[in-house]
Amino acid sequence: MAVPARTCGASRPGPAPTALPWPGRGPQPGPGACRRPSRPPRPLLLLLPPLLMLPLLAAPGASAYSFPQQHTMQHWARRLEQEIDGVMRIFGGVQQLREIYKDNRNLFEVQENEPQKLVEKVAGDIESLLDRKVQALKRLADAAENFQKAHRWQDNIKEEDILYYDAKADAELDDPESEDVERGSKVSTLRLDFVEDSNFKNKVNYSYTAVQIPTDIYKGSTVILNELNWTEALENVFIENRRQDPTLLWQVFGSATGVTRYYPATPWRAPKKIDLYDVRRRPWYIQGASSPKDMVIIVDVSGSVSGLTLKLMKTSVCEMLDTLSDDDYVNVASFNEKAQPVSCFTHLVQANVRNKKVFKEAVQGMVAKGTTGYKAGFEYAFDQLQNSNITRANCNKMIMMFTDGGEDRVQDVFEKYNWPNRTVRVFTFSVGQHNYDVTPLQWMACANKGYYFEIPSIGAIRINTQEYLDVLGRPMVLAGKEAKQVQWTNVYEDALGLGLVVTGTLPVFNLTQDGPGEKKNQLILGVMGIDVALNDIKRLTPNYTLGANGYVFAIDLNGYVLLHPNLKPQTTNFREPVTLDFLDAELEDENKEEIRRSMIDGNKGHKQIRTLVKSLDERYVDEVVRNYTWVPIRSTNYSLGLVLPPYSTFYLQANLSDQILQVKLPISKLKDFEFLLPSSFESEGHVFIAPREYCKDLNASDNNTEFLKNFIELMEKVTPDSKQCNNFLLHNLILDTGITQQLVERVWRDQDLNTYSLLAVFAATDGGITRVFPNKAAEDWTENPEPFNASFYRRSLDNRGYVFKPPHQDALLRPLELENDTVGILVSTAVELSLGGRSLRPAVVGVKLDLEAWAEKFKVLASNRTHQDQPQKQCGPSSHCEMDCEVNNEDLLCVLIDDGGFLVLSNQNHQWDQVGRFFSEVDANLMLALYNNSFYTRKESYDYQAACAPQPPGNLGAAPRGVFVPTIADFLNLAWWTSAAAWSLFQQLLYGLIYHSWFHADPTEAEGSPEARESSCVMKQTQYYFGSVNASYNAIIDCGNCSRLFHAQRLTNTNLLFVVAEKPLCSQCEAGRLLQKETHSDGPEQCELVQRPRYRRGPHICFDYNATEDTSDCGRGASFPPSLGVLVSLQLLLLLGLPPRPQPQVHAHASRRV
Repeated sequence: MAVPARTCGASRPGPAPTALPWPGRGPQPGPGACRRPSRPPRPLLLLLPPLLMLPLLAAPGASAYSFPQQHTMQHWARRLEQEIDGVMRIFGGVQQLREIYKDNRNLFEVQENEPQKLVEKVAGDIESLLDRKVQALKRLADAAENFQKAHRWQDNIKEEDILYYDAKADAELDDPESEDVERGSKVSTLRLDFVEDSNFKNKVNYSYTAVQIPTDIYKGSTVILNELNWTEALENVFIENRRQDPTLLWQVFGSATGVTRYYPATPWRAPKKIDLYDVRRRPWYIQGASSPKDMVIIVDVSGSVSGLTLKLMKTSVCEMLDTLSDDDYVNVASFNEKAQPVSCFTHLVQANVRNKKVFKEAVQGMVAKGTTGYKAGFEYAFDQLQNSNITRANCNKMIMMFTDGGEDRVQDVFEKYNWPNRTVRVFTFSVGQHNYDVTPLQWMACANKGYYFEIPSIGAIRINTQEYLDVLGRPMVLAGKEAKQVQWTNVYEDALGLGLVVTGTLPVFNLTQDGPGEKKNQLILGVMGIDVALNDIKRLTPNYTLGANGYVFAIDLNGYVLLHPNLKPQTTNFREPVTLDFLDAELEDENKEEIRRSMIDGNKGHKQIRTLVKSLDERYVDEVVRNYTWVPIRSTNYSLGLVLPPYSTFYLQANLSDQILQVKLPISKLKDFEFLLPSSFESEGHVFIAPREYCKDLNASDNNTEFLKNFIELMEKVTPDSKQCNNFLLHNLILDTGITQQLVERVWRDQDLNTYSLLAVFAATDGGITRVFPNKAAEDWTENPEPFNASFYRRSLDNRGYVFKPPHQDALLRPLELENDTVGILVSTAVELSLGGRSLRPAVVGVKLDLEAWAEKFKVLASNRTHQDQPQKQCGPSSHCEMDCEVNNEDLLCVLIDDGGFLVLSNQNHQWDQVGRFFSEVDANLMLALYNNSFYTRKESYDYQAACAPQPPGNLGAAPRGVFVPTIADFLNLAWWTSAAAWSLFQQLLYGLIYHSWFHADPTEAEGSPEARESSCVMKQTQYYFGSVNASYNAIIDCGNCSRLFHAQRLTNTNLLFVVAEKPLCSQCEAGRLLQKETHSDGPEQCELVQRPRYRRGPHICFDYNATEDTSDCGRGASFPPSLGVLVSLQLLLLLGLPPRPQPQVHAHASRRV
């Protein structure tokens, strides 16, 4: 194909570069080259044969350069490939390291990972761990039922009669406005001493339990005092459980009255704002107190619903949604003459965090108008519940109706849809203060096995939107022992600082009877729970024998991960469960969907798949082969999986028995240990050791120098066969110390790194050693000292050949500082061993290139000079020449880009400080052309565990946001004055200041608290990786007079793309910029996702019906009286005129998780 010539100097006039001698470097680069005079000469590694120059297309007699032809650029690519390969062969030492391993064959054994045996053993160990907790739970539940049955109710019980440790007492004593200080509390509160316990990450007292009572519940009520009285006996059972199993963590009884008694005692972690913790709203309590639910919420939005009442309804619906878990399904609709869904969801959807967020935002848009039509609302709700073509809970079915009142009982609707079996419970909520007859609402609930509640004001919302759980618990209580089954929760954050936990739950039933022959009591007393820290489960999994890219994971029936290396939520004070789906923890594909389904179904299986994985730094995507093996964990709803790359089928295990027998002294006297000592670093290179738990008494430190010091000091005391140390980790570390030292001795020490523009050479091993040579290079070493957590290490194992890693640069940060030769480019490759037909990759070796020197070398290698001393070819008046990357760097752009699309090297000096940036930030036009021509493929995914900073306060007015301000129409409406008069408005003002999140979809936090600094959010991630094009390729970026020719070619045995392009003459055709930077997102469209829900299974048990259930108790208007102290505090805060709190930047939903 004829390539048009480009006249040299037509757009950039100036004299042609003059060839000047440059000792050791060949001719000096053209204009604009930047060099440091003090830099010593760095010769090219290769002397290449002359390049045959082909005729160029130009007019006779004109001095012209033309765009290089394809075979010319292919030749440059080969020169680059040979230069890289030559340097790596000399300095990488791959072959020499293979020989070193073989020479030391007597010091290690090759062990095999057998996936099926491994996964079955781990599953069995986890089952045993959880079974011990189950036995403790059963002892507690049985004891609680017996204690309560034996307890004699006391009507005249007084506060001074009860002695207990109030977990919030210390915080309340420090607060002069607290409830107890104001009332002059008579409660006899214990004062305890605490000791620090690393297992609990807290100060605890093992002799007592602690009690937490919600802020909005009066501690002195008769119900609460009797609850405290009989639950005190649980203390001895808690203590005995711990004696039998010292590994037990928090043991908790959550009472249906709101009281929480937990062991061991520890002070409550009170937030900086008012404490809204209520155990009955915790996910573990909700799951243990009832079976899964199919719920339809219908909201009356007729014109009679005043502004305040509608506000109460919106808040009530949001609170109701918070009582649902991922095992439940829900939809929300509004009705007047007609019923319609409030959101885009047209059927029941899973009550997960993201779906509930959609509902909460949609509910805020409800507007009151029209007339009340109960029939339309109930018919819509029953139709929703009868739809069998969708995924749902298929257990408890219920309708929750919020209204301000009405006269129609819609008996015909119930007769048509629900009678005589009454499979759907109806709960009615009379909202606001009004004079309507509530008899029809009470009748609806009582006639349909439900309950009637009144919500006259904000203070009644929390209690009355959760007490329906008592009704749902009736069939469980009546089922007796059949319902006494332990359930394990999703992962969530422990309220007392234990970190991520799962909780085993067991319901506790009321076994009392009013008298001989009376009906069995059908009230649930509460839920017993025992926490298991995820870290305790992780300890049962293989740590380092699976290699850097092998791992164990576990999922539940929803497909949510219990264990996974990518389960790393960034926020620490979130209040909802951590529901990360397996398909979101990894990059989703059809094979993983099949694996997930099989695991949820409780099957065993094994499958080898080709899949995509993200790099540890989330900048790259690699296509890899993985072996998945999975088995169910018996007696639980969990399933365990093991993932192994083929090269991790075998691993090395050091066998230092001969040395150990010879040395009865401390480990520090072992051979090779001396090469861990800092005194050897100057001659042998700096050693970083992975911060692993080599011994129990080893003090951890984030500073690797300090950690190494602690390690050496401990080894002076520990003998090689000490039982306090992990011999596998310890011996492998010492083995790799000696092996990497021999690499220094055989290869690195005698080489002049500076001659070939290298800043450092290095080796990292599975055993935890990273050796960097020379010692001074360690000052600029920024890679993770744990090889398994280093991106270069893991990528090198997954990719054959040489993996380039430019320094990480963010577009918002300052450019690289090219001073003191400290900026380097990592090039690494895995060392593959074959021992007796068994293949493994126990180490990674590499070099660190001097960025500036290699940029100059890159120009020469991609030029028309045949060797380093040849002068630059001059284009005479009557000759024609091809442009090259050295002479014509003002007209020709030459770059190396890695497989993630990041700039590695450029012939443009001004781009050297942009190395490491996504290439679209450097040349958006060219990067888009590479993507459009399939050199790159894009992968988009979502990170559901991100943390976002809050936005600064916006437009602040005199009144707090979210407080209802009555309109003129309200003032003129007599009904408003009689039903929602001053107290309701005053109370809303009071509560609106403190319980601000009740009136907003976005929860607001106290200034200065961790919650105010960050909140969970969704981030969209985009990675690029090489597409299907492997060959050399020429193309044109078509843009009229601004068109550009370019050539691109993959460099063999590397992760690099070599690109040569004309520099743009103008910017008239700037195309859209490809984005790689992580961006905030609302996630995928939920309305579309629910149309194709992911496969899941609900719990195996369901208790929604019992023929002996007594439904006569079906309605009341109030529960426990609110605390007087709280109301006084709220009034004081109102008088203080607190300003509104800043709104967070991210769109979260109202959620009262603690």
